[in-house]
Amino acid sequence: MRRALTLVLTGLIAASAFATPALAQRRGGDDDARRQEEEAAKKRKRDQEWNQPSAPLPQLRNAGPCPYVKVLYDASRYTEFKDGREAAGNVLWTGEIQGLSAGCAYKDDEPIQVQVEMLMAFGKGPQATGDGKTYRYWVAVTTRNQSVIAKEYFDLPVNFESGSDRALLRERIAGIVIPRASIETSGANFEVLIGFDVTPQMAAFNRDGKRFRVTAGAPQAAAGAPAPK
Repeated sequence: MRRALTLVLTGLIAASAFATPALAQRRGGDDDARRQEEEAAKKRKRDQEWNQPSAPLPQLRNAGPCPYVKVLYDASRYTEFKDGREAAGNVLWTGEIQGLSAGCAYKDDEPIQVQVEMLMAFGKGPQATGDGKTYRYWVAVTTRNQSVIAKEYFDLPVNFESGSDRALLRERIAGIVIPRASIETSGANFEVLIGFDVTPQMAAFNRDGKRFRVTAGAPQAAAGAPAPK
């Protein structure tokens, strides 16, 4: 599933807050490029496993390194339990951001334009009723390892086919626009973070490395325990 969602950041960003020396930018750019190559390799592997071919994101021009795009670990999975009790037989709905790819474009003193595509998997547990659920996720832009500049929430309706307890979707965010203070402000100064809108209990569940496989949610496995970390 693909939708055109746009997150636009407005306002002036002070050059003194984000300008970095050229050497630091080059090093940051090398690290970002390596991380993005690793993420792309992981995504290709997942695509092969799921047998879900997809056209790659178009190559965009840019005058420097792109912002680092990542999924926040504590919000990378959504696991909802009936009455809040952590047991396989109590699972209502699950969701997971399994991979992403991203590209950016900017030149001269133009804003940075970022686009992201996510591979998302969803599950329907033994306590779920109905054939669909609307999940909510968020996209935030931050200064590198510092404060949040802007954050927006998006609703994603997911329908499960009759007799199926899982669904796989691709979600595309067509435009994330980040203003720049000057031509010296590179994408290395920013991060784009993505995650599900989770409760504190869900975040703690993720932080502890717990998870339930979809097949473990069958009624006969109600007494089962979470899969090993």
